[in-house]
Amino acid sequence: MSFKPLFARSLAADPDRLHFAAHSHHLWPDASREGQIECWDDAARLADRKWKRVMGEIWSAAQAEVAAELGTGQSDAVVFAANTHDFLVRLWGAAPRRAGGPLRILTSDGEFHSARRQFARWAEEGSVTLDVVAAEPFDDFANRFLARAAAGEHDLILVSHVLFGSGRVFAGLEELARLADPAGPWVVVDGYHAFMALDAPLTPALGERLFYLGGGYKYAMSGEGMGFLHCPPEFGARPPLTGWYAEFEDLTLPPGQIGYAPDAMRFMGATFDPSALYRFLAVRGMLAANGLTTARISGLVRELQQRLIDELGDSVLGTAELLNPTSGEQHARFLALRSPAAKGWCDALSARNIVTDVRGDVLRIGFGLYQDEADVDLLLEALRNL
Repeated sequence: MSFKPLFARSLAADPDRLHFAAHSHHLWPDASREGQIECWDDAARLADRKWKRVMGEIWSAAQAEVAAELGTGQSDAVVFAANTHDFLVRLWGAAPRRAGGPLRILTSDGEFHSARRQFARWAEEGSVTLDVVAAEPFDDFANRFLARAAAGEHDLILVSHVLFGSGRVFAGLEELARLADPAGPWVVVDGYHAFMALDAPLTPALGERLFYLGGGYKYAMSGEGMGFLHCPPEFGARPPLTGWYAEFEDLTLPPGQIGYAPDAMRFMGATFDPSALYRFLAVRGMLAANGLTTARISGLVRELQQRLIDELGDSVLGTAELLNPTSGEQHARFLALRSPAAKGWCDALSARNIVTDVRGDVLRIGFGLYQDEADVDLLLEALRNL
């Protein structure tokens, strides 16, 4: 069964394109356009009063969808921002500095650029001390990372649930959660490549201990502008980097008093573009109407991935190292293939209007609902002719 009709507009915009980069810029389904228009129409119809609807019905519905997808059911633990970098900065400001000096951060060398660059810059100017664990060899990465985390020498611990470069899944969330404490350390999990790619990546118990970051740009199919943070209770009651929406529920406070919402809204910023929330809700409605759960989509993607893997030996990619084999229950929505020729392959495919991407010496090939077996076969044909 093909789900391409759900993406008719994006596919028709460039009908000769083969888009194998759902892990990068996921194609938008038609439903997202309907959500965008609904946002515009609400602004025209309600004007100033639109915020009552946005911060009421729209916000709470989006919170509920995120919490349900994560597997926690804790809607009031979810807060939104324009991107996850906003939350990294707020967490840096709020996390306890138990040693009295710079914030002590533990992370890996496999993190996305939002954290990698910001942490490195803070370390450069002395705002943090940085302890970086090598993600490779990955087979013992979780044990090595957990050993450093258990040493008790850090105030904030950040690691990706699915590493964006290799597509490998970090399996130590339960152990990290046992280390987390409101007084420090705080544990932050970058779940961008897990949200709506791994089924129910958290549990209610984990949601009580871990901060979890994600957003709408990739497998949520909703585009930019919807970063989210799932916040454990009692961690950071009064973040110092704060916008006026953090006290949105009570605008009657006396002048000069700095109030905070008791739930995840305590990490809220200021005025924002709500259109991404509308798109997200429209996409979630589309998926529900078609019986498309994350588990079902992952199953469809896994079949396409395996079809490609089975035939790679007849192509130039047969010489590459597959960093994330499809064994195991959980898998990224992309294949990561390492080779010195990765950049050349990516460029050669791009010249044929086949979209993949490259990170260093790793070619990433992503999969989504808008592909079928015929698309994989066309990709294989191109690879055999590179």
